[in-house]
Amino acid sequence: MTGLPLLSLAIWLPIIGGLLVLATGSDRNAQLARLLALIAALFGFLVTIPLYTRFDIATAAMQFTETLEWIPRYNIKYALGVDGISMPFVMLNAFITLIVVMAGWEVIEERVAQYNAAFLIMSGLMNGIFSALDGMLFYVFFEASLIPLYIVIGVWGGPNRVYAALKFFLFTLAGSLLMLVALLYLFDKASGSFSILEWHHLRIPMEAQKWLFWAFFLSFAVKVPMWPVHTWLPDAHVEAPTGGSVVLAAIALKLGAYGFLRFSLPILPDAAVALAPTVITLSLIAVIYIGFVALVQADMKKLVAYSSISHMGFVTLGFFIFNPLGIEGALVQMISHGFVSGAMFLCIGVMYDRVHSRQIADYGGVVNRMPKFAALFLLFAMANSGLPATSGFVGEFMVALGAIKFNFWIGFLACTTLIMGAAYTLWMYKRVVFGAVGNHHVDELEDINAREFLFLGMLAVCVLVMGIYPQPVTEVMHSSVNELLKHVAQSKL
Repeated sequence: MTGLPLLSLAIWLPIIGGLLVLATGSDRNAQLARLLALIAALFGFLVTIPLYTRFDIATAAMQFTETLEWIPRYNIKYALGVDGISMPFVMLNAFITLIVVMAGWEVIEERVAQYNAAFLIMSGLMNGIFSALDGMLFYVFFEASLIPLYIVIGVWGGPNRVYAALKFFLFTLAGSLLMLVALLYLFDKASGSFSILEWHHLRIPMEAQKWLFWAFFLSFAVKVPMWPVHTWLPDAHVEAPTGGSVVLAAIALKLGAYGFLRFSLPILPDAAVALAPTVITLSLIAVIYIGFVALVQADMKKLVAYSSISHMGFVTLGFFIFNPLGIEGALVQMISHGFVSGAMFLCIGVMYDRVHSRQIADYGGVVNRMPKFAALFLLFAMANSGLPATSGFVGEFMVALGAIKFNFWIGFLACTTLIMGAAYTLWMYKRVVFGAVGNHHVDELEDINAREFLFLGMLAVCVLVMGIYPQPVTEVMHSSVNELLKHVAQSKL
């Protein structure tokens, strides 16, 4: 291990960096703001690397733990730690933040400092969510992370940005208030402790477990988002700037799914098992129905937004079939989705910056003018379709195997996401990229520059490496996932 407080550094370095970027002031210092943001994002990512290199894969215990008194009167602590479930998401979040800062380098021309600061502060807050071991600390980070994303959508978004930002904020806030009620009940039940790890060992009556499960479920389901509380996501994606869409898809959606594994399954195992059929049903509706909805979209961003809902339905399905393949596959799918969906939104952003349209009908023949871009876009489209040797295949394959072990017909229905994903993604790609040059806007396109090639290339490497050799990712999860399943099984006895 290391003596450095790595998790605190992962949280506070981006936040302090964001405040320094804010201090650069007006757009006269835009280049300085960009440079400071890049340095802060880079160091924010570098401090997460030892979390992986020094991680002990043989134990399910929390590692890199830090504990300080925060509000002693109510026994609220600044308690941090990561296990094999949470550690990969701290790294993913820091990496995506670096990509977003690079992607917005030339695109954002107004309020540059505020834009970059919002993403840096949001990155630190989200690392706090993945690291928090105190229930109230988790809640503070969970709620605070809404603010920068709300600002990003509301200030730098499209024509209907205020409506989309407000809808996003109200949906997620309403669910979170129910979580607060559940946290206060657990605090009382645990005799005045907000320790999440202590809550794992509480004996809670079945009726109370069910009420608590639904309180947590509504909070996390909105964040995933699961059907039918998904309607805020397409609006938020369409109106958000490219960087906002990337963080929303790659990281923010993972917060709800992570909450199921940190709260619902270990604290309320009996209710989780009893109510699993309901969650599985909602997940299958997301996989199948939302796949059909994606198929008819005319806006590329909306198509990828609905694609995200479908893929996250696969994740929640994997969690509630209660076997190692399902949960580990869902975790791998979450990480892969972070790379692939982020890359898809970046590709759409690259085209939008040149043509100022997201409508599929406004394109055609892009490969004739942007061959390098078309090649990278094809890789990400194939990964979104679940092509073997890409990261998109690994998680879906593991969840499908786990689902078939759980119930053949559930596995069979879940596998329709492979067909639907290929249908809507490749049909969009064909209409946008192939064929004759569609119009004079496409005819005037220039291929990606070195900066765009760099950040898309970084994501392409991640997609390929994880697809060809996923073991470095999966091996850190084994002990934590097995311990979680053992805990759920013991509670069922």
